[in-house]
Amino acid sequence: MERRCLDAKYKGVSTGTTILAAIFDGGVVIGSDSRASIGGEYVSSKTINKVIQVHDRIFCCMAGSLADAQAVLKAAKFHLSFHSVQMESSPLVIAAATVLKELCYQNKDELQAGFLTAGWDRKKGPQIYVASLGGMLLEQSVTIGGSGSTYIYGYVDAKYRPNMSREECLQFATNALALAMGRDNVSGGVAHLVVITESGAEHVVVPGDKLPKFHDE
Repeated sequence: MERRCLDAKYKGVSTGTTILAAIFDGGVVIGSDSRASIGGEYVSSKTINKVIQVHDRIFCCMAGSLADAQAVLKAAKFHLSFHSVQMESSPLVIAAATVLKELCYQNKDELQAGFLTAGWDRKKGPQIYVASLGGMLLEQSVTIGGSGSTYIYGYVDAKYRPNMSREECLQFATNALALAMGRDNVSGGVAHLVVITESGAEHVVVPGDKLPKFHDE
């Protein structure tokens, strides 16, 4: 009885998160908040970086169980490193997304994690792929995920435009994260953003006190 009570009380660390990615003219922005929670009940960390580099111009955002996501991304990095050696070139973004999809699908009964993959490659330029919990893979021009995403679907639908400039897309992503972090109790901290183009990747961090405010908080 005591063990059952403990199991019910202590839940795994979740990223309880807001993640997004959006394509602009010549590149893609991928970003997230930095808060992790335990069972969605209290904040266990305010400094988690959920935007993970898996290759030179390929990044992933994770949502769900933090331990599951980290294990999958560690395996994906190994697969992509080996793949790039075999091919003697950088992997395509679809290759990275497919590796994540296969890992999610093969372990769908044990995993509780989903991923956004964004990047730039020589074949198709900027791309975004979503690998869901069950291993489904979708390509999209803009996407959001995590617990905070439910608060910003309207904003994203109204404000996203194809062929935005780099600055416009970066502001769009910052505003979307700020809106979600202001409403979702398990999203917060700072905004981690990565801008990926042909020339490389640039990491942008917006501190919590520098995020735009849209209502009294």
